[in-house]
Amino acid sequence: MAINVSALNDFNNELAGKIVLDTVYKGNTTEYVSVQEGIKYQEPLNLISVDPYFQGGDAVSTASGSADFTQRNITVTKRTAYDSWNLQLLTEKYLGISALPEGSYEDTINLLNEMTGELVAKAQQANDDFLWNAVSGSQYAGSTVTPNADGFKALISGSTAGIVNPSGTGATAITGSTAYTQLGDFLAACDVNVLDAEDLTFFCGTSVFQRIVQGLTTQNLFHFDPTTVERRGGFYEVPLPGYPNVKIVGVYGLRSSERVILGPASDMFVGTDLVSDTTNFQLWYDINADALKYRLRNKLGVQIGHPEYFVSNDLA
Repeated sequence: MAINVSALNDFNNELAGKIVLDTVYKGNTTEYVSVQEGIKYQEPLNLISVDPYFQGGDAVSTASGSADFTQRNITVTKRTAYDSWNLQLLTEKYLGISALPEGSYEDTINLLNEMTGELVAKAQQANDDFLWNAVSGSQYAGSTVTPNADGFKALISGSTAGIVNPSGTGATAITGSTAYTQLGDFLAACDVNVLDAEDLTFFCGTSVFQRIVQGLTTQNLFHFDPTTVERRGGFYEVPLPGYPNVKIVGVYGLRSSERVILGPASDMFVGTDLVSDTTNFQLWYDINADALKYRLRNKLGVQIGHPEYFVSNDLA
């Protein structure tokens, strides 16, 4: 008699399957720029400019010169992510045993470390996106957040008095074959006072960064070594050949943009209530709701100290 198995489902050992979470390119702008902590809503950057005035003659008795005090405000925006997970729903599915072993409940979930690790990584990614792309008074994409102030992309543009636009090829989208010349046009437009700054930095999107590296490698400028590309704090970084104080950084926040910005990273400020706001979160088991809950809350805002130190091609 033949064996009849038509009433059975095909075997699928789902419990043996590996659980794979998303790979996240985190990004963390605070690895490069200055951070001002303790801001509840708004605080000033207090700027001082002192200029001496030299006078001739053997006796000088007239006080001359200037000391100018100005302010640029950092305004932060409150942002909160909150969710509730009833993981008992998994007990009816194949994940039941792997997520909640026999006799256990949500507060001992096996997947907790993996899930919270990804949660922090994606929160850092969202923070970086906010720091670059926030527009004052315009609800932020994918959320209900309405920023109180502009992010770096809107702030470091021609709409801010003092920002310089490069001439020549620097004003056009970066291409691999002319990348070095284009970056040179940025440097030609840069304020001479910061040309030798130790942290003079090109900020660009990840796709633009790839084009630059490919162009420098193809041109082999000054024996450019592509192995000098480093990963730092969720960013890609490479030195600019011929300029020991200049680095090029590919950031998540500009990933879909042709915008390129040059300036001293230390003159870019991220304001927050606590530095740990960018990484910390709360996770707890609510016995009343029989669910795991998490809350990520932070206050973030940006500002630059001296607009005249920055060059931007103002591309979308």
